[in-house]
Amino acid sequence: MSALLAASRLIDRCTERFGQVLYWIILAMVLISAGNAVVRKAFNWSSNGLLEIQWYLFSAVFLLGAGYTLLRNEHVRIDVIVGRLSKRAQAWIDIIGTVFFLLPMAILIGWLAWPVFVDTWQRNEVSTNAGGLIIWPARLLMPVGFAFLTMQGLSELIKRIAFLKGLIPDPSEKIVTKTAEEELAEEILRARGEQAVAADVARAAGEPK
Repeated sequence: MSALLAASRLIDRCTERFGQVLYWIILAMVLISAGNAVVRKAFNWSSNGLLEIQWYLFSAVFLLGAGYTLLRNEHVRIDVIVGRLSKRAQAWIDIIGTVFFLLPMAILIGWLAWPVFVDTWQRNEVSTNAGGLIIWPARLLMPVGFAFLTMQGLSELIKRIAFLKGLIPDPSEKIVTKTAEEELAEEILRARGEQAVAADVARAAGEPK
């Protein structure tokens, strides 16, 4: 089990690193979308290539981000009943769902999407729109995205089994990280608190005894 947990931690680290890359893809998508809209309204000019790269980037975020979302436990869950169960029961439900639904689905879709990508790549298929892009990068997103989801699904399965064995804490707890704005607000409050304390000390020192 220790070897499996080591493999799970490696998968989690890779998924976390890749998730950070997705932030930049989202930024690029927003900038291209905004720039395309501004150019179209201001200069009455647009490009099918710019429109299609937006679609490609959106598809990349959606497909390649599935594993990262699973790592963060942010997938949609119906907790009306499950949320009332014990943590061990929830872990068993996650194990059954992963083994019988998530992994078969991800493996099957990735397997079926691979020949579609290979065919598109070999024929160097191009969009039918004037000035459109080559299509094989978009087709590649399907098998790669579901391969990442499969790997992260295996990692989650290992963690649920380890939790049932009492080897690790509950892995279903969501990973909560503070945003840059929250950290800045805390730093400002901390600085103000320190200034208030310093002012009180200065006043106390200046008062006659």
